[in-house]
Amino acid sequence: MNIRRKNRLWLVCGVVVGAGLTIALILYALRSSIDLFYTPGEILYGKRETHQIPEVGQRLRVGGMVMPGTVQRDPESLKVTFTVYDAEGEVDVIYEGILPDLFREGQGVVVQGELAENNSVVAKEVLAKHDENYTPPEIEQAMQENHRRPAAVYKDNAS
Repeated sequence: MNIRRKNRLWLVCGVVVGAGLTIALILYALRSSIDLFYTPGEILYGKRETHQIPEVGQRLRVGGMVMPGTVQRDPESLKVTFTVYDAEGEVDVIYEGILPDLFREGQGVVVQGELAENNSVVAKEVLAKHDENYTPPEIEQAMQENHRRPAAVYKDNAS
């Protein structure tokens, strides 16, 4: 093999290795900023298709209904705790900040935060559902499948 071909081979190998390393670093960096959507039942029992249960410390979004009678506000700070439920389970949420104006018991919410011990979520952001005009298809399907039972069912099971 002559020197010119050898140099080209090394250049091509270098470019391929560099591109592979760049793609790997980009995917690794994006992995930490991905928030997966879960319902309360999926946090407890895993996703339907993959049976994947989120790990403690994982960033995620949780969508469900605010269980009536569970909103508790700390009188000395902006800390609020409440329970989000669906037909398969319930998850406690801890949030410190100002809640949206449309937030109320029995209303749909999406909570973004990290999973903590005992299947509770430490929320960084709370979004209240504001109307029925548009809902992303995957959330619409999860809401239809998971909100078949009223909140009273969970109160009876908890005691």
